[in-house]
Amino acid sequence: MLITGANRGLGLDFVRRLAPEGWHIHACYRNPAKATDLQALADRHDVTLHALDVADFAQIDALKKTLGNEPIDVLFNNAGIMETIQRTLSLDHTNQMFDTLDEDEWMAVMRVNIMAPMRLCEVFVDNVAASARKQMLMMSSIVGSIGSNQTGRWYHYATSKTALNMVMRSLAADLKDRGITVMSLHPGWTQTDMGGPSAALTIDESVGGMVAVIKNLTPADSGRFIAWKGEDVPW
Repeated sequence: MLITGANRGLGLDFVRRLAPEGWHIHACYRNPAKATDLQALADRHDVTLHALDVADFAQIDALKKTLGNEPIDVLFNNAGIMETIQRTLSLDHTNQMFDTLDEDEWMAVMRVNIMAPMRLCEVFVDNVAASARKQMLMMSSIVGSIGSNQTGRWYHYATSKTALNMVMRSLAADLKDRGITVMSLHPGWTQTDMGGPSAALTIDESVGGMVAVIKNLTPADSGRFIAWKGEDVPW
């Protein structure tokens, strides 16, 4: 597995769960100073650490050179941001409300949440195709569901996740002949740095559900948008 955004929250818990099961994990992180927990896992398990800012495409290309043709069973585009300076999710993100949008911030969110996952899929498609599982996963959100949107606001983040789902659907069609399964995950409102302490789910509940979904994926699931409990999320 190659997973981005692995130094905290959901990404870190995926590594914490899967590494003891014998998975070989390439864990990518942006801030070395905040990767102490990840380093501790790497000291005990088959986890290789890579400093990677997904918004810097030259770093993605450099990672490809490092890994070469090594098969990657699961390419997990987990890294994502709501804004460049992370805050806890709230109803009053003032630069993501109608009439208070920050276009530069919006473009930065789009680069991390859409363009970076697409670039990673393009760069590592041969590695995934050479593996046994052949899976590409996108960490999406119900906030990107058009059918579920009754609240407005969060324009930067919501539109980025909607677009990510379309990227996923297009990849599922384009890569079908190579046997690659592509799908999006909704983790639920979870008690991470972004979700905040009042969120409905613990990280353990969210990641536990998503791990079960991932382990049971088949090529027939390609193109689906699936919640942590296993049900489809409305588009």
